[in-house]
Amino acid sequence: MVILYAAGSDLRAGGANDVHHARIIAGALLAGAASAACPERPADQPPSAATGSAAAAQVVRSAFGRTPDGRDVELFTLTNGGVEVRTIPYGATIVSIRVSDRSGHVADIVLGFDNLDGYLKPNPYFGAAVGRYGNRIAKGRFTLDGRTYQLATNNGPNHLHGGVKGFDKALWRGAPIDRSGVVGVAYTYTSQDGKEQYPGTVTARVTCTLSASRELTIGYDATTDEPTPINLTQHSYLNLAGEGNGDILGHELAIDADRFTPVDATLIPTGELAPVEGTPFEFRRPTPIGRRIDTENEQLRNGKGYDHNVVLNGTSGTLRHAARVVNPASGRTLDVSTTEPGMQFYAGNFLDGTITGKSGHVYRRRSGLCLETRHFPDSPNRPNFPSTILRPGERYQSKTAFAFGLAK
Repeated sequence: MVILYAAGSDLRAGGANDVHHARIIAGALLAGAASAACPERPADQPPSAATGSAAAAQVVRSAFGRTPDGRDVELFTLTNGGVEVRTIPYGATIVSIRVSDRSGHVADIVLGFDNLDGYLKPNPYFGAAVGRYGNRIAKGRFTLDGRTYQLATNNGPNHLHGGVKGFDKALWRGAPIDRSGVVGVAYTYTSQDGKEQYPGTVTARVTCTLSASRELTIGYDATTDEPTPINLTQHSYLNLAGEGNGDILGHELAIDADRFTPVDATLIPTGELAPVEGTPFEFRRPTPIGRRIDTENEQLRNGKGYDHNVVLNGTSGTLRHAARVVNPASGRTLDVSTTEPGMQFYAGNFLDGTITGKSGHVYRRRSGLCLETRHFPDSPNRPNFPSTILRPGERYQSKTAFAFGLAK
């Protein structure tokens, strides 16, 4: 591996803690459902290189900007297997993913901004690591060990993605990862007791590694000194045709899930684990996202389209295939595997054309999709859902892999 420092950069590496082997804090519930899931990920033939040449695996560090309080923000550029991933420590954010199509044309498939200023302004969590709790908690309230906690309500009546200043607005500490055949970066952040009204001091680590086999793996690790809910995820908006290149309605999606969690009008789960069969949420076989998204359906009305958690098949805590996305026009494919019990499928329904992103692209409704692997929404208030409570002496661990390929 090669670690390069861009000319003129005087930024210093941040430290990173070692990850120790420990048990995964995950609910091993819901494993026995009969599966009518989509088939295993096919072995797509990758192009020779997505960046124009089969360059050696490397990490390049350069300046990306400075926060209003004067802290420097680096850009880590990972290159391996013909894929390029750019990420910054502000929000442990994925800024771009560049891969080629079947004709060798390279495009960035992640919605976002060209500079730090865009990420500092209000935005819908473009590319960020979200926490302490990814997704919603009803009325921002939960009871833990007999004590009730009131969090910020920053999404209508509910708490969303860790509150007003969640993990997505923190400046993490970054350091390159040096492993044989793998390039990456490790981010660490300590969320103090009482931050966003959560109990306990949490030390979190996010690792982004890129392999020669064109797989981007995101790992999460956290400990706490007091019992607290934790539910981390990655919030990239993806468009396999290239960011700014139309909507995602023609993308074909397959999800390994027999059930989903219906929601009320404020997008809080009702507690039911409903079958997808016979509903617009039937994606067990490859289906264009736009085929049923505007069907007259109470759940689709609530989310203005797809914005729902699915109950992934298989055993939570084990890495298994979760979803496959294909863009027929470009041939680009994405396969997602995870250790998590659930995944929020969000079709970008609330993008409204008011945000201008990279290269002046206007992000309109449904111009990107999110596949947020994590535990279920409102789990602290739902004892029948896999637990999201982390206690002292335990270690939260989670892993999600994004594999890029080409359709045959």
